[in-house]
Amino acid sequence: MSPKNKDLDIKVEYVTRVEGHGNIVVDVKSGNIEKCEFHVVESPRFFEGMLRDRSIFEAQHITSRICGICSCGHTLASIQGAEDALGFKPSEQTIKLRKVLLDYEFLDSHLLHIYLLAAPDALGAPSFVPLIKTHNAVVRRALRMKKTCNDVCDILVGRHVHPISSIVGGFTKLPRPKDLDAMIDLFEGIRKDMEETVALASKLKFPEFYRETEYLGLVSDDEEYPLLSGDIGSTDGRRFAKKDYREATNEFVDPRSSAKFTKLSRESYMVGALARFNLNSNKLHPKAKKAAKDLGFKAPDYNPYMNTVAQVVEVVHCYEHALDILRDLRKKGINYSEELVVGVNEKGHIPVKAGNGVAAVEVPRGILFHNYEIDEKGLIKNANCIIPTNQNINNIEYDMMKLLPEIIDEGKEDIRLKMEMLVRAYDPCISCSAHYLDVKFVE
Repeated sequence: MSPKNKDLDIKVEYVTRVEGHGNIVVDVKSGNIEKCEFHVVESPRFFEGMLRDRSIFEAQHITSRICGICSCGHTLASIQGAEDALGFKPSEQTIKLRKVLLDYEFLDSHLLHIYLLAAPDALGAPSFVPLIKTHNAVVRRALRMKKTCNDVCDILVGRHVHPISSIVGGFTKLPRPKDLDAMIDLFEGIRKDMEETVALASKLKFPEFYRETEYLGLVSDDEEYPLLSGDIGSTDGRRFAKKDYREATNEFVDPRSSAKFTKLSRESYMVGALARFNLNSNKLHPKAKKAAKDLGFKAPDYNPYMNTVAQVVEVVHCYEHALDILRDLRKKGINYSEELVVGVNEKGHIPVKAGNGVAAVEVPRGILFHNYEIDEKGLIKNANCIIPTNQNINNIEYDMMKLLPEIIDEGKEDIRLKMEMLVRAYDPCISCSAHYLDVKFVE
């Protein structure tokens, strides 16, 4: 059938992810694209409502439940927003340990996507399960590395999902020398696996598709790759203080979606690993820069499928960055006088006052915002959380609208695969390693 006469209906129902459900709807009549949309139909989860009239010192424990994959990232964003509202400045040691915690989360999440979501597409498998037979060493490597990430996170904050010891003001339990040694040893034990991960990435083939868009993420004047703090910046030259996050995100409502859309200088923007790479690749760890060079990957890159390659580069960065901090802490020692045996509010470390605090933290899928308004008793009166996946929804749709005409003359299965891969390239927040899109065609 000629593309000019092609009729095609694509319906992807309930693309399940931790933060919601979405549908892909495409209607082609006689070769004309009448509809190409990404719908989010999940009911609101009301976390912002749950926070009202709760103590600001409880917020991190509540908001970590927003996402099982990025619970450490939500914890850190919640703590940053709380400390900003209270006017509290954490110690240098606390900041270092928080950076390590964020590195752990990036490693765990990115490895999940690289190995168990993206790799099957590129290796011609419907899921990671057949790879157990055809690429057994690859699957074992993925599980081994993820277990290591979980183990080091358990040592640092008690558990990876919904961390315990990271709170407003610092940590209730600081790592002992044996803990630092254990984390370093665990990481050194997967160095070969890290090298093999880069080697695997060099073999993964992604569709040739390009759409230049605006990329949004943290930027700073420091030399370090900004993940935990900084201003809001874009590749179109815009820059905002984190308190002005609403001007950067410009959330708006579309009646066909229960999730809000965002845009800045253009019709949409992208957040996540590719956005961070395009903004800050010159600040990556030297070994991460080498990995990007070995992969032939350089900024700017306008292929959204390459978000997975950007994740590989970030895996190398976070691995080496965390090791550098752990070794430095082991050499200089930990100041255990900063350990918070009980809650900081009860100990009086942080005077409670009314305030409005904003956090901007990079999590694996992009920049995350938490905003808390508290009263003089430290009770939350208003809260606002803007999630990376929701920021990407608008950009996914514009990518779809450009991609479809370019592949409309291809076979049904090829269209199906490329549409699925496009959505997965953004690494939307999913709850299960084997969760894939269900695409139905009606012609």
